[in-house]
Amino acid sequence: MKNTLKFAVIGGGSWATAIVKMLTENQEQIAWYMRSTTAVAHIEKHKHNPNYLSAVEFNTSQLQLTNSIDEAITFADYVIMAIPSAFLHSELAKLTVSLSDKIIFSAIKGIVPETGLIVGEHFNEAYGIPFENIGAITGPCHAEEVALERLSYLTIACSDSEKASIMASNLSCEYIKCKISEDIIGTEYAAMLKNIYAIAAGIAHGLGYGDNFQSVLMSNGIREIDGFIKKIHDMQRNINDSAYLGDLLVTGYSTFSRNRMFGNMIGKGYTVQSAQMEMNMVAEGYYAANSAFLLNQSNGAVTPIIDAVYTILYQHGEPKAVFNALTSKLD
Repeated sequence: MKNTLKFAVIGGGSWATAIVKMLTENQEQIAWYMRSTTAVAHIEKHKHNPNYLSAVEFNTSQLQLTNSIDEAITFADYVIMAIPSAFLHSELAKLTVSLSDKIIFSAIKGIVPETGLIVGEHFNEAYGIPFENIGAITGPCHAEEVALERLSYLTIACSDSEKASIMASNLSCEYIKCKISEDIIGTEYAAMLKNIYAIAAGIAHGLGYGDNFQSVLMSNGIREIDGFIKKIHDMQRNINDSAYLGDLLVTGYSTFSRNRMFGNMIGKGYTVQSAQMEMNMVAEGYYAANSAFLLNQSNGAVTPIIDAVYTILYQHGEPKAVFNALTSKLD
């Protein structure tokens, strides 16, 4: 099935760059949209993204680089969305062409702030795309290790297993292995929620908590994720699978994790605004904490870690005091 369908990647960040790298192992040409004209010009001239994973060198003859989202969408049969969820609404507002005949896969680990929906639900409700034409690309996988060609694993979720297999086939290569899942809702929510727990892990580290506490935090975290997802979409799933537990662990522990980095800065005394400015990257968990907390007001899952992170980020809770109270709620 390789080399018969056309793919477009929407986004210019590290995940978008990593996905383009994977696709170029199997595809002759890929449309790659990024809004930065400077980045497009740099890649055309120097063959690497100047801002993300700059060590990855591309054969530019394989890339149809464009600043027009319409051009990229028109080119493709399969469209992979890989931009921060906070910017998805504004980027899609530029569209003047239809998405109705496209297969949409999301590599976004967050909730669309304007609608409070995960990306798959957003495309279904806002654009009328049926769920069988919507998929998700989740971890456990850091873009930085894809750039280094370290063995990595992806979970490709779609209710249509044939479309999931096509995407898996086109992302798989010597250093990428893909697993297929039908749990698109569960894997997307897990990918969103794990960023909140990574912020919690970072806050704990910044406050001086050690590995013993971190293990308890992650153990409670996966149980929270399980309870949260069951309230939204209860189906037969093994929460210990890589798409859930594995993704949580790599995001909570890895030095590549921007959400852990963000939390670490908060734990060390940075304000939310100062941490965001110094990182100069989007920590999806910041937006996810607000969305998950508000969504759970009606769902009623037991989520003391989400509540603690929300209190610190949105209610100006003092991290040391909030985590001191949290410790008595974990086991």
